[in-house]
Amino acid sequence: MTLQQAWNTSFAASPQSAWRDAVRGMQEDVLFILAEDGATVSGAVWKTNPGRVVSVGSSQAEEIEAREAEWNVHEIWVFVDSAGTIQGWMKTIDLYRHFYQVYKERQAYYSLELETVFNTSYDMFYISDGQGITQRVSPSAERIYGYKPEDLVGKSIYELERTGVFRPSITRLVLERKEKVQVVQTTGLGGRLMVVGTPIKDEQGNIIRVVNFCRDISEERRLQAELEDARELLEGYKQELRKLSEMTAKEAGLIYKSEAMKQVITLAGKMAEVDSTVLILGESGVGKEVVASYIHQNSHRRDKPYIKLNCSAIPEHLLESELFGYEKGAFTGATKEGKPGLFELANEGTLFLDEIGELPLSLQVKLLRVLQEHELVRIGGTKPIKIDVRIIAATNRNLQEETRQGRFREDLYYRLNVVPVHIPPLRERTDDILPLVIFFRDRFTKKYKKEKTFSQEVLDCLHLYRWPGNVRELQNIVERLIVITDQDVIEAQHLPEMLHYVQPSATKVSVTDILPLKSAVELLERQLLGMAKEKYVTTTKMAEALGVDQSTISRKLGRWKL
Repeated sequence: MTLQQAWNTSFAASPQSAWRDAVRGMQEDVLFILAEDGATVSGAVWKTNPGRVVSVGSSQAEEIEAREAEWNVHEIWVFVDSAGTIQGWMKTIDLYRHFYQVYKERQAYYSLELETVFNTSYDMFYISDGQGITQRVSPSAERIYGYKPEDLVGKSIYELERTGVFRPSITRLVLERKEKVQVVQTTGLGGRLMVVGTPIKDEQGNIIRVVNFCRDISEERRLQAELEDARELLEGYKQELRKLSEMTAKEAGLIYKSEAMKQVITLAGKMAEVDSTVLILGESGVGKEVVASYIHQNSHRRDKPYIKLNCSAIPEHLLESELFGYEKGAFTGATKEGKPGLFELANEGTLFLDEIGELPLSLQVKLLRVLQEHELVRIGGTKPIKIDVRIIAATNRNLQEETRQGRFREDLYYRLNVVPVHIPPLRERTDDILPLVIFFRDRFTKKYKKEKTFSQEVLDCLHLYRWPGNVRELQNIVERLIVITDQDVIEAQHLPEMLHYVQPSATKVSVTDILPLKSAVELLERQLLGMAKEKYVTTTKMAEALGVDQSTISRKLGRWKL
């Protein structure tokens, strides 16, 4: 009786002695029976014909499967517990059938899972063999390449690349380089893909498959472009809002019509966009402070302090403490807490130093240090204080001449003179006079609640006056006329005495009698030259206004002894 026959007779009822006897009677290999902990079952080890091992453990399928490689049984598996008691047995064919069933179930589950991912993924999988022949493509290929998967399967990637379905072929690059490749691919539909190609190799290192994972980045690029457009649009809105919040030239009191002032305002607008030091030059009353305010109000510092100081209005012994501040107890009369100077008060903003030419030489050195080092030391202090201040300086002096005379430091002059802005006097831009007159008239009639107008004769007088005090003088005269004149229409007799000497009729171009044409032309020419000379201080300006050469103007002025 064989061992299998012995077990088949009655396993459950057979005592241990029965199967021991059966085993002893065998002439084939001896059967070793091991307990769950790996120890041999007592009485089940025989010294004759040592043979194969039956590994015995629990009935859990996972444990059996994990130890399959250690088992080498052809007929019967015997299971015993830790006490050596037989708990069950199984024929080899039954065990393999069980393993195969578990394997098939798991294989089906994994296949279904992978198939679901493959068919439903928004991204694309493209699988080729080691010769570049397409084996499988996910359904998203129709959206990305414009071809159904069945139209691509079996096709060579070299042919597909040549016909423009995609460029470059990532599979080709993987086969050539024999390594993983990541490249941006362009499709025949104009799309762009980020493709990662991964080689699969056999035991000899030969590539048997290339798996490409493809992500369409065309949509991402479109969204990126839309985002950039939105950012540009937002920046445009910000600029528009900035412009709406910026002070216009008119709101700043910059009223002009002349080409000369247009150039000044254009330059001032450019300087508002940067942080460079600005030096404003011009006679007293031309509007240097107004231009400085315009630059600040249109700069990125518009919401920060704007501090003004007239250097000629404060005594020299007080000017230093005003500018640089002082520590407590620095001098007699100093406050106990100390005091910040105007530089500190203007931190992150703008400090306008009017009449900079009046600044004492001793303070010019300290100002130069602030401009260079962006820091200062208070009077009586030792600790440097960092500051961030934009400096706008102005003067009616010729600083170059002041430098030659030793009254102004040359190094400070060049430090201030980064971008000079020269404002011409009002007599050199007479086109601005009447617009300024109207502007100030409207301002003061509104301020004093009086309705006033100017007669044409008054306007002519105001236009022809030389205005040595420039815009400030014009503003003061208009305000005086609005305040003191009782009549609604301001006539020539209401004008100040210095304007009585202006004779508008003397410069009008006119002919009062019948004359020979040649004489009339000469008279008009003389009157026109006289009027031009009154309006312009140089023959070059006169020539530009009259549309002739400068030499012609000089010759005719000499002829008429003007």
